[in-house]
Amino acid sequence: MRIRIVDTFTDRPFTGNPAGVLLLDSGAFADDEQLQRIAMELNLSETAFAHPLPPGGDADWALRWFTPTTEVDMCGHATLATAHVLHTTRAASGTVRFATRCGILTATAHPEGTVTLDFPTAPLTPQTAPAGLAVALGAEPLSVHDTGPHIGDLVVELADEATVRGLTPDLASLSRLSRRGIIATAAAEDPSRGYDFVSRGFFPRVGIDEDPVTGSAHTALAPFWSARFGRDELTGLQASARPGLVRTSLRGDRTLLTGNAVTVIDGELLTAP
Repeated sequence: MRIRIVDTFTDRPFTGNPAGVLLLDSGAFADDEQLQRIAMELNLSETAFAHPLPPGGDADWALRWFTPTTEVDMCGHATLATAHVLHTTRAASGTVRFATRCGILTATAHPEGTVTLDFPTAPLTPQTAPAGLAVALGAEPLSVHDTGPHIGDLVVELADEATVRGLTPDLASLSRLSRRGIIATAAAEDPSRGYDFVSRGFFPRVGIDEDPVTGSAHTALAPFWSARFGRDELTGLQASARPGLVRTSLRGDRTLLTGNAVTVIDGELLTAP
């Protein structure tokens, strides 16, 4: 069984968010314990497992995502990585439909090499900042929004880009404040640099201290910043140590996420699940 590691939301190796991708030949997944062990072994923020589905159905591939510690309901960058592998290996062309825990997701490859994901827009609900959030994050929130059941994060608006970039949060305390993680965000200091807003994502509750580039978070960031800027087409920079760009396009209850991807490792799993 081949394992590929793909850097996503970037066009250069060793930047963006790496994801493991395993395309399974069988029409079923291995048992959950084995999938989790593989994800733990790779120790990336997510590892994607996919297998083909019979023709004529609502989806072409079944897709699941695992962090080193748990399965998640939605993952953008590992979906982008899977679509990239399917297209670069010619296992698929055009638009691919994935059956997932959060419904049918699609990924469309473009001639210039980018991939566009079609995801559900996160429902944003304003809420009072949880007790201890400012201390744990190390910055005072301007606003806090819940992102709904599939994502389970809090979007926390901060004063400016420099504040987001300078965060050194108390991760143990953050892990107790949301169902999945905290997305800190602010408007770009200088939009002429090619992005409209910045973010960072912290997910210690699911085994990821800081995620380099979180595609699913942008299904919440897109409606948040589109409402502020009055534009449906935006670009977000996730300002981690491995930064990446996500182009967002708000389409009502759907959000399109577009980015590049690069395969950096292509290997073989010697112990089959």
